[in-house]
Amino acid sequence: MSYFRFVDGKWTIMENQPWWRGAVIYQIYPRSFMDANHDGIGDLAGIVQKLPYVKNLGVDAIWISPFFKSPMKDFGYDISDYREIDPMFGTMADFDQLMAKAKGLDLKVIIDQVLSHTSDQHAWFLESREDKHNDKADWYVWADANEDGTPPNNWLSIFGGCAWQWEPRRQQYYLHNFLTSQPDLNFHNEDVRKAVLDNVKFWLDHGVDGFRLDAINFCFHDKLLRDNPAKAVEDRQGRGFSEDNPYAFQYHYYNNTQPENIAFMEEIRSLMDQYPNVVTLGEISSEDSLQTMAEYTQGDKRLHMAYSFELLTPDGDPQYIRSTVEALEDKLSDGWPCWAIGNHDVTRVASRWADKEYSSVQSKMFNALLASLRGSVCSYQGEELGLTEADIAFEDLQDPYGVTFWPTFKGRDGCRTPMPWLEKQVNAGFSDSTSPWLPVSQAHAANAVDVQEASKDSVLQAYRTFLHWRKTQPCLQYGDIEFIESNDERLVFTRRYQESKIMVIANFTADETQYQPSVEKIKPLTGHGFQDISIDEQTQIRLAPFQIAFLTI
Repeated sequence: MSYFRFVDGKWTIMENQPWWRGAVIYQIYPRSFMDANHDGIGDLAGIVQKLPYVKNLGVDAIWISPFFKSPMKDFGYDISDYREIDPMFGTMADFDQLMAKAKGLDLKVIIDQVLSHTSDQHAWFLESREDKHNDKADWYVWADANEDGTPPNNWLSIFGGCAWQWEPRRQQYYLHNFLTSQPDLNFHNEDVRKAVLDNVKFWLDHGVDGFRLDAINFCFHDKLLRDNPAKAVEDRQGRGFSEDNPYAFQYHYYNNTQPENIAFMEEIRSLMDQYPNVVTLGEISSEDSLQTMAEYTQGDKRLHMAYSFELLTPDGDPQYIRSTVEALEDKLSDGWPCWAIGNHDVTRVASRWADKEYSSVQSKMFNALLASLRGSVCSYQGEELGLTEADIAFEDLQDPYGVTFWPTFKGRDGCRTPMPWLEKQVNAGFSDSTSPWLPVSQAHAANAVDVQEASKDSVLQAYRTFLHWRKTQPCLQYGDIEFIESNDERLVFTRRYQESKIMVIANFTADETQYQPSVEKIKPLTGHGFQDISIDEQTQIRLAPFQIAFLTI
């Protein structure tokens, strides 16, 4: 196979296509996927049970959110031991079984790595906090108080409030960009970087195919601890976070995305290059996430791919999608993007992007559109079912983010509820426990896997058909992209690979729409699972509500 690289000012076809270019990566949130040991929490053995289902979707890889030892204050993103599996998820033997099963199904396995911070229960932090002179004293970001006892600067935590926590043992503050129980590591310390990379190497030696690098632009902080400047009211945007969160009141120029982080990306890549066919996927959330994505994936010495929150916002209209993709394309040279419209941190896309009332036809179009953009794809569990955001009562909330900002922001539990497998079974087949960690949505149970398996018109059937068809279309996997039109009704673009060219037309409205292409010779493609389009004698194309069409030109 071939792929493109930007060489001498032009796109050039290269050989030896890596598996991750154009791949569809299915994100599994293990707490909510499948409970095999009946305790109400999903686990690794449950994932093993359902891997044939995942394979049948037509995806290329799975990304498993953290399953490492953790006090679970942030549900695994606060790691207390990077090399141990938390007992609630199983054992290393369970993980080995998962790897063997995935390999037998020709599914790649990507796991999360949370490098910028640890749990406050990690052995490194327990030692570091004791005094200013121990072996780990400089492994975290410590700072003296101001003369009046206040924190050293105005940095804020994403989860609300000050990003500094007083530690009486050391008589200093420590930095936490997330929860107070998630202290930030000091990446200016070479020993820290070496220890972090040793943990990454541990899992590479265990055979994983790559890493999703959580909050990877947060590794370094400004050594001078300069204050972040204030942001004007009209410029405050949530970017996947609660808009009433004061975190949006600042430009975060100094607590993340520091210049030194580029060299660390190169250290990571240097390690990865020692292992064939592995990949890094960086999660980026910065003041200019598209620019950071381009910088972090530039050349062959940094990350393989990156994604951001740019399509995880409430803005799902055609013009916004076009401007976002074009902005990244303008910034990228030889970098490779990865796109996502949903994950475990944001309201489900079926609810965010729905036009007035939700319909399953919209979910079908959203999934196909995502997989038609240039780049690779992250698809979050349940998107293949068209699941909407679950409504969680306050007394059932688990997410500390939601508890803090209730009721204006209900947190992330609504997108994390258990996967519905069997409509009529207790907890929709997720678990036979009387108390799953989050309640199963009854609306989700009505759209369970078994229900959609039995319906030829379901979102699940459309998802499978399209992804299997996409594997036969190099234009959609590897080709370049050019937008032709976007307005409030539709999005039109082409994908070109070698001598082939496909036009994609997506209708974003609940009404029929018409489009007159500027080319004379067009031919509808078939086999993708979507209804046929109508083309009159003047080659005017009619699209049904929320229809997406694929044509050769």
